[in-house]
Amino acid sequence: MFYHFLPGLSDLHIVFNLFNYLTFRSAGAGVTALLIALAAGPATIRWLKHLRVGQVVRTEGPQTHLQKAGTPTMGGVLIVLATAISTLLWAQLTNWYVVLTLLALLWMGAIGFMDDYLKVVQNRSKGLIARYKMLGQLSFGLALGVFLLMVPIHPVPGTWTMVPFFEGWVAAFWPPAYIAFVALVVSGSSNAVNLTDGLDGLAAGLGAIAFITFGVFAYLIGRVDTSAYLGLFYLPGAGELAIFAAALGGGAMGFLWYNAHPAEVFMGDTGSLAIGGALAVMAILLKAEFLLLIVGAVFVAEAVSVMAQVGWFKYTRRTRGEGARLLLMAPLHHHFEKKGWRETKVVVRFWILGILCALLAFSTLKIR
Repeated sequence: MFYHFLPGLSDLHIVFNLFNYLTFRSAGAGVTALLIALAAGPATIRWLKHLRVGQVVRTEGPQTHLQKAGTPTMGGVLIVLATAISTLLWAQLTNWYVVLTLLALLWMGAIGFMDDYLKVVQNRSKGLIARYKMLGQLSFGLALGVFLLMVPIHPVPGTWTMVPFFEGWVAAFWPPAYIAFVALVVSGSSNAVNLTDGLDGLAAGLGAIAFITFGVFAYLIGRVDTSAYLGLFYLPGAGELAIFAAALGGGAMGFLWYNAHPAEVFMGDTGSLAIGGALAVMAILLKAEFLLLIVGAVFVAEAVSVMAQVGWFKYTRRTRGEGARLLLMAPLHHHFEKKGWRETKVVVRFWILGILCALLAFSTLKIR
C-alpha cells in the first residue's frame, strides 16, 4: 500500500522516495510484522485462553511435556495476521509473486485453523480428517501448477527449475509432471513443518531462518545484474518476495518471543501449515524447489524420520510378526529427547543446523 501511494508525495519531501526501494520496504516489513506480533501477543494469548484451546499432549512422549497440557495453541494466527498486514502495507500489491504467496499463507493457515478448531474446541481428537487436510493441500498445489503454466508471470519457461551447484543446468518437466511436482512440493513442505512443530520455538526459529534465506535469494533473482553475475534465472518482479519473506520472518520472531521455552502459546497447525505452504510457494515461484531441500533440510529430516519409523514398523510387523522401531520416538526431535537431551538443547542445536543449511544454500551461488 505504501508503495502505491507514498512515492507520489516525493515532491513534498525527498524521504518519500525511500518507498521505491526494495531494501527499505523489506526492512520495514520485517520490523512491522515483528512489532505487530509483539504487540498483539498478550491479547491473542488471553483470547485463546478464553476459548480454552489448550494443547493436548501425547502421553507416550517425553514426560517433561506433560506439564505443557492446556497451554494455548492456535497461536499461528499471530504469525499469519502479522505477516499479511505487514505485506499489505509494504509490498507491491499488483505483483503476482506477492499475491500467490499471500494466498498460500492464508489458504494453508485456514486448513490448519480448521484442524486446530476441531481438535481443541470441538474436542474431536483427530481434528480435520487426514484425507480432507491432504486434499486441501494438494488442491492448492495443483491449482498453482496449472496457473503457472497458463499465466506466464516471468520470461522463464514455466516447467523449468534451477539445479543447485550447476550453472546453466535446468530441470525441465513434462507439463503434467510439473503440476504434480508443484502439488508434491506444497503438500510435502507444509506437512514437514507441521511435523517439526513439537518443541518450544523449534518451528518458529527454523522458519525465520528459512524465510530470511529465501528473501535474500528473491532479492538476487529479481535483479538483472546480480542474477546474471551469479548465473541465476532473472525473474522480473521476484524481488518483491523479499518483502513477504522479511514480513514472515519478522512475524515468526515476534511469535518466538512468546513461544520460547517455556512456551506461553503454541502455533498449532494454523501456523505450521501456513509457514510450510508459504515457504514451498516461495521456492516454486523462484524456480528454486531443489534449493528448498537444502534450506529446509531440518524440516526434511523430521519428515523422513516419521516416514522411516512408520515404514520400518510396518515392514518388521509383516516380516517378523512384531513391529520394531528405528528411533526411540518420531519425529526426530523427540528421539533426541528420549536419549536424554534437554528440550532447549535440541532446539538450539537444530537452529544451528538450520543456519548451517542456510550457509550451504548461499554457497551454491559460487559453487557452480
